[in-house]
Amino acid sequence: MQLSDKKIYLASKSPRRRELLQQVGIDFELLLLRSDGPRGADVTEEVLPGEAALDYVARVANEKAAFALKVLAMRRLPPRPVLAADTTVSIDGDILGKPADRAEAEDMLRRLSGRTHQVFTSIAVHAEGMAEQRTQISQVRFAVLTPASIAAYCDTPEPYDKAGAYGIQGSAALFVEHIEGSHSGIMGLPLYETAQLLRQAGLPLP
Repeated sequence: MQLSDKKIYLASKSPRRRELLQQVGIDFELLLLRSDGPRGADVTEEVLPGEAALDYVARVANEKAAFALKVLAMRRLPPRPVLAADTTVSIDGDILGKPADRAEAEDMLRRLSGRTHQVFTSIAVHAEGMAEQRTQISQVRFAVLTPASIAAYCDTPEPYDKAGAYGIQGSAALFVEHIEGSHSGIMGLPLYETAQLLRQAGLPLP
C-alpha cells in the first residue's frame, strides 16, 4: 500500500504496547476502539463456548484490526497500517482473562503457583489489501507463591487489568522462575513478529 507517512495506527489502550513500540522506534497514532458505553464494545472480548486460547486471541486481534480499519475509512484518516493485539493466559486448557475482582485475582495466582502456563499473544496488521495475523506462544513457570506474597501483590493495582492477574514487567517478575518464548510477547506485543508484519505492510524497518 502507499503509506501517507512512516506511522502506524495502534488499536490498543495498553500502555505496555505503547512502551514497546516506542522502545524500538516505531511511530504510531492511537486509534482506540470503544470498550463500553450505551452501545457496548466495538469488539467483544468474550470467549466463545469451547473456544481454545489460540483461536480466541487470533479472532479478537483480527476483529479489532478489521474494525479499526473501518473506522479509519469512515473518518477519512490518512492511510496507514493498523496494528491490533490480544493477550491471554492459559493453564490446563482454561483461559485466564482479566480478573473481575480480588478474589478472582487471588484464585488465578494460586492456580499459576509452582506451575508452567502459556501466554498467547496474537497480533493483527490490516491495511488496504492486507490482513495478516500471527500468534506467539510463550511458556512461563512460576515459583511456588505463598499466601502472603499473593495477598501483597493483590494489594497493588497490578493484577486487575492484566490477563492471568499479573504483568511480567512489574513486581510479578519476582514470581517467574523461567520463560521460554518472547519476553515482549508476554508483555503483550511480540516485537519480532510485529516487525515482520509491519514490513509486509510497507513500513521501512531495519
